Amino acid sequence: MSTAREDAETRCTKARKSPETAPSTGVARSFAPAPSAPDVAYRDLLNALPAAIYTTDAGGRITFYNEAAVDFSGRRPRIGDEWCVTWKLFNLDGSRLPHDQCPMAVALRERRAVRGAEAIAERPDGTRRTFQPYPTPFFDADGELVGAVNMLVDITDRKAAEERQRLLTNEVDHRANNLLAVVQAMLRMAEAPSVPELKRALEGRIKALAHAHVLLTQSRWSGVDLQHLVSTELATFMGGAAPRVWLSGPVMTLEASVAQSMSLILHELASNAVRHGALSGEDGRVMVDWQAGPSQDLLFRWTETGGPPASAPQASGMGLRLIDRTVDHLKARRRLDWRPEGLAFELSGPLTLLIAQPDVTTLN
Repeated sequence: MSTAREDAETRCTKARKSPETAPSTGVARSFAPAPSAPDVAYRDLLNALPAAIYTTDAGGRITFYNEAAVDFSGRRPRIGDEWCVTWKLFNLDGSRLPHDQCPMAVALRERRAVRGAEAIAERPDGTRRTFQPYPTPFFDADGELVGAVNMLVDITDRKAAEERQRLLTNEVDHRANNLLAVVQAMLRMAEAPSVPELKRALEGRIKALAHAHVLLTQSRWSGVDLQHLVSTELATFMGGAAPRVWLSGPVMTLEASVAQSMSLILHELASNAVRHGALSGEDGRVMVDWQAGPSQDLLFRWTETGGPPASAPQASGMGLRLIDRTVDHLKARRRLDWRPEGLAFELSGPLTLLIAQPDVTTLN
């Protein structure tokens, strides 16, 4: 009889010492007295909050966590785990952050609240979340440390937005500098016998750059569709019952700086056609087409017909020099054929340099 009673007492003692996982929540519990009504209300309140919250004792052992902490950490911690509910911790520079050096450990060790810290939590599935912890120790009436509470605020989306904003600012700065460099180069090459003629020579070219800039802004600098760019530059000649310009080619998105350069080339070709070529009379036509060549090159052609015979200029004017400079900038090649039926221009260059590549970090 005494042996059976001793065995029963031993089992009860082990039951009190060994935590058991609650089947409904998975939170560890022991065979301690049931929590009081205020404790239940306090825990229900914390479980209703969307932020990850947990508490520890003075030694850093977890005594409670809410369901938001489970969602944040991607795991269900065990009561008695030390320092933090997260699986792995890292500093913002990617270096490993040991749990006994985490902000909660610092708060308990130094008996002070820790603010302004940021860290990265890795879940068991490998995903990572950036967060701000708010560990705060609490003390009893005698000033003795009895534990701490921590709230983990997920700032992953905010960090991503800040990075997108930084990239966008850098991109705008870079593009603005490029645009100013192009305008400066045009000014250096500009030649005219009078100020009004110099103004007219520059005005059209700056407008062409402005058209490209508007299209780039609309696409958030992710690139410009080539057909859209050509249509914008040549819109004057494409309307009505008898359009003067015809377009043909697949959808191709030009990289931002390439779009600016192509807008200048299109402007020079169109201006020459209006003054000396197919668009100077009523019967002339221009065919603009593009395609991907067999060597993975972009092949762009401008072909005039029905206008006066084309003849090579005796000296290179600003327009031709600007085209040549722009083609060199694109690391491309060009060919001009001054034919009796009209000018034929061909540009070819590597697709990898000219066409915008898909990028998952494209900024919105």
